[in-house]
Order: sequence, then C-alpha cells, then structure tokens
Amino acid sequence: MIRRVETPAPTRRTALLLFAAAAVIVAVDQVTKALVVSDLREGESRRVIGGVLAWTLQRNPGSAFGLFRHFPVVFTILAALIALVIVVRAPRVHDRLTGVALGLVLGGALGNLVDRIARPPGVFRGRVIDFIDFHWWPVFNVADAAVVIGALLLLMASYRAERRAKERERAAT
Repeated sequence: MIRRVETPAPTRRTALLLFAAAAVIVAVDQVTKALVVSDLREGESRRVIGGVLAWTLQRNPGSAFGLFRHFPVVFTILAALIALVIVVRAPRVHDRLTGVALGLVLGGALGNLVDRIARPPGVFRGRVIDFIDFHWWPVFNVADAAVVIGALLLLMASYRAERRAKERERAAT
C-alpha cells in the first residue's frame, strides 16, 4: 500500500489562507446580522424551514449560545486576546487544516467582537446579534458556528499531527 506523505504548505500561503477564511467569516457574519436586524424586531421569529429552522432575533450580552450573560466585558477582552494570539501566531502555522481552523476561530471572534464594540449599550458591552434558531439548541450566529467548527477542525489537525509524528517515530526505529 502506497501512502502519500503530506508536506506542509508554505507558511505564507497558509497564513493567507487563515486570514482569507477569517475575512470571509467576518463578512458573512456581519452581512447576515445586518439583514436580520433590518428585517426582524427583538424576539421576533420567522420560519425558514418548517418547524426545523427559524431566524429569531436575539441580542446576547453573554458568550456563545447565550451563556454567561452577566460578563460582557470579559468576553470582549477574551475575544480580543484570542484574535491577537492567532494573528501573532499565524506566520508559524504550516498545516493548511490548522490554518483554516484558526481562520474560522479568528473570524468568529472578530465577528462577535465587532458587535461588542459597535452595538448598544456601548463599547465593550455591546450585545451580539444571534438569529439561527433550531428550536432545540440555543440561538446562535455565523460567528459562533465558525468558532465551534474551527475548534473541531483544530482537534482533527492535532490528531493528524500526532498520528504523523507516531508514524515518523515508527519509521525511524
């Protein structure tokens, strides 16, 4: 059985991929939030796919999925720190999967950070717009989904890297 050995993508291209993924997430997140805010009132819900999916406008002062509502400043600072760490580390990312994963996390953090800075009731306390409602899960937005998907992809990338390291160890002995 012939195994293809994946070589890491050049660092510059991986960093560009990371920042492109982040930019797409921020753009899609902010456009969808603007559309929902212009079309729905707070708490209003509109069915999209029968009883499965609706757009429901909620303004969330807490973290993803409406958790920890009493600490908006903490989440603003946390999102800014996460974004800063990813930006600083981006030039060291070699693996494309890790680059995309970090791009999703960065885009999600920045998407919600924009809301926390620019939306009422004020800077660092702004409420994040949530609207994707499956009725059996807390209402969320594109940025929240990107952070979760990015985190899952990071787990996959970590698993792959660990598996490759073990294969190299076995090959060396």
